[in-house]
Amino acid sequence: MKETINLKILTPEKELYSGEVVEIKSENEFGSFGILPNHVAMITVLRPAITVFKEVSGKVLKIFTSTGILKVEGNIISIMCQAAEWPEEIDLTRAEESKKRSELKLAGKGNLDNDEIRAELSLTRALTRIKIKRN
Repeated sequence: MKETINLKILTPEKELYSGEVVEIKSENEFGSFGILPNHVAMITVLRPAITVFKEVSGKVLKIFTSTGILKVEGNIISIMCQAAEWPEEIDLTRAEESKKRSELKLAGKGNLDNDEIRAELSLTRALTRIKIKRN
């Protein structure tokens, strides 16, 4: 049995990571989950999260991943998401401003319309970026 997983993290603009890892943790609509080598095949929808993975060397890496799809087939994991950023790439001031704008949009809203749903998703992305940048 194979003891590593080939991980690729892709956005529409670029490939952010490609390498062998021994585990990965991320989040979907049901909460946090982890994947180890020889995991059952699956496809899941990701929500904005701090995705954490451990390289074969033992080095632990963290990356912000936005909404997207995670696919496991064999010992290959493909993460295809709208945006992904390493902590050092995140503009904390921009994330905090986005958080404030989203909170203002959500204040006083009574029903879920498309603008409110987008504002909630924007707030989740901003909070996740702030969290990974500060840790």
